[in-house]
Amino acid sequence: MEFDRRPGPGVDIIRDVNDRLPEYLSLEALDRTILTAFAEDLGEGDGSVDLEIENVNLQSGDLTTIWTVPASAEGSGRLEAKQNGVLAGTVVATRVFQLFDNNLRIDWLYGDRDSVRDGDLLARIHGALRSILTAERTALNFLQRMSGIATAARAFTDLLEGTGTRILDTRKTAPGLRLLDKWAVIIGGGVNHRLGLFDEVLIKENHIAAAGGLSKALQQIRVGEQPHSGVPGGSRNPRVRVVVEVSSLDQIREILTLGGVDRLLLDNMVDVREGVSPDVSRLLAAVKLIDGRILTEASGNITLETARVIAEAGVDFVSIGALTHSVTALDLSLLIEPVISP
Repeated sequence: MEFDRRPGPGVDIIRDVNDRLPEYLSLEALDRTILTAFAEDLGEGDGSVDLEIENVNLQSGDLTTIWTVPASAEGSGRLEAKQNGVLAGTVVATRVFQLFDNNLRIDWLYGDRDSVRDGDLLARIHGALRSILTAERTALNFLQRMSGIATAARAFTDLLEGTGTRILDTRKTAPGLRLLDKWAVIIGGGVNHRLGLFDEVLIKENHIAAAGGLSKALQQIRVGEQPHSGVPGGSRNPRVRVVVEVSSLDQIREILTLGGVDRLLLDNMVDVREGVSPDVSRLLAAVKLIDGRILTEASGNITLETARVIAEAGVDFVSIGALTHSVTALDLSLLIEPVISP
């Protein structure tokens, strides 16, 4: 996979990046995230800067590079893996270098979803050494985090192979990085849960308590889907997926009677004790009671040690907050090849 081999921004190159973004992430949104990171690193992260590329001084903040590397110096860097894992974020890293200096050339030997091993050469970067050095950490921060998430997601999807159960992410993401975190889950083989509060109804125990009960909460959902008075044309809210968190068989029976729910989140229905196989009897009873009438999702401290037995109970999904709230970044490094002085 090869990117900008020509001077200048290259319309085809930008289109290539744009074509490989998930549907919920625009190129403009990606650029704004990257520019925020640049401003933060270069001393302009106080929120006073209008984050447009021409308004962020991309060179002035890197004192070390400016004072040690001649402006005319050109060379190459080697991006290498320092541990085994799944690569994710190559498109983002490419865009980082493009935005910083569109004369840089990035030649990728591996792409997103590829398994990499300690010592693998992942890419070569060629161009102005000042640009490579200053943009390096921003690119690596995105690349390492996304690769760490993808690696964890791949571990779970491989573990659950053959069960028919798929893994879901959650909203437990780093503020400002949610779309990249969720993209990394997809790259690792997982499925995105809702993107935010705006695109899916998820009734949890606190909503049930605040609404005055489960049936009242579901009734209010139905009211919310009706035409609103005072809205031109009496427009109807689009039907969104409704998920309800349950922790007892009685709640499941109530929902099966009431209807209108697309998925049941079976929360903490597995008893886990150190040194003992997980007790999934409550989960098995729940799945049997539901009997395929509603999709099921298990959640609650699911780990690599417990995920398989939980999946084998027959749930459709397992949701794993640790994919994005406890990220272990994949160890990658960028090394500048020695410059030989004349």
